[in-house]
Amino acid sequence: MSVINDNIRKRRSVYPLQYINKPIPKEILTELLLNANHAPTHKLTEPWRFKVFTGNGKKNLGEFLAKKYREITPDFNSSKIEKIKSNPQKAGAVLAIILHRDIDERVPEWEEVASVACAVQNIWLGLDQYQLGGYWSSPSLCKFLGDHIELADNESCIGFFYIGYCNSSERVNEKKPIEEKTEWIDI
Repeated sequence: MSVINDNIRKRRSVYPLQYINKPIPKEILTELLLNANHAPTHKLTEPWRFKVFTGNGKKNLGEFLAKKYREITPDFNSSKIEKIKSNPQKAGAVLAIILHRDIDERVPEWEEVASVACAVQNIWLGLDQYQLGGYWSSPSLCKFLGDHIELADNESCIGFFYIGYCNSSERVNEKKPIEEKTEWIDI
């Protein structure tokens, strides 16, 4: 099997709880972001932006998200607050996934969201070569990121991508056969 087919078929979510506590060199993060920058984009809008949280930035992000969760959740769960607060610290890096909407709205928003998702997938496919795992989380707290860091008027956070070193021998979830999801039409 080719390397690209193997990478695609091995891609999986690896959660912060599974990460090994080890920082990720900036050079590796830069390589992964360069992969993201080669995603397809209609009308060349290039709608992906990333805010990279490392070091104390991860701690501050976790504290901000936990505080915001407490503020907006009347019957908050203490264990969930702790998880929200600690997950960024377990990761080697956290990428805020930002949709940078074309100001002229030359293409439908869903196409730009799809381009951003392709950019994240490009990052995801590059993780294995560095013994890294990743997890895309889209909590409702994303919409408040602009209260923590600066976002442009045409930008919104659509998720957080947690990246960390992990045991690469972890099991890959099996998918249902493609034959169950495909209809061939030849008339």
